[in-house]
Amino acid sequence: MQSIKPSDIYMTAALAGLLTVCSLPASAESKVMTNSAGMTVYTFDKDSAGKSACYGDCATAWPPVSAESMPAGTNISIIARDDGTRQATLQGKPLYLFASDKKPGDMTGDNVQNVWHALSADGKPVAVGAQKSGYSSGYSYGY
Repeated sequence: MQSIKPSDIYMTAALAGLLTVCSLPASAESKVMTNSAGMTVYTFDKDSAGKSACYGDCATAWPPVSAESMPAGTNISIIARDDGTRQATLQGKPLYLFASDKKPGDMTGDNVQNVWHALSADGKPVAVGAQKSGYSSGYSYGY
């Protein structure tokens, strides 16, 4: 029988805490805006009203939300992107997903580079700090 050292327990607890910080799920109480698959929806501060500034590598990390992927009854509009695709908007703000969100409820993209923001169900940014992301990949997604 192998004995467990206190240092092993502390290391396990520290790693569990780190994983919790890196994957902050959106709780039912937070009422975060999601697409039909339950994935968190974000806005980008560098966009202008009705115009996306996120293309190429940016759009790979932050895929544009299609209107078809939003739940019925969501008050969205559609814009034509420079690449010809159609993107959902809310109050003129283009909407995105975050490629690093792996399961419904993840909101690891909230406040990345202080320019990406998860939206509450009423279309306002989630309060910074309330669900602040600890996500860091070593890449700059601020574009």
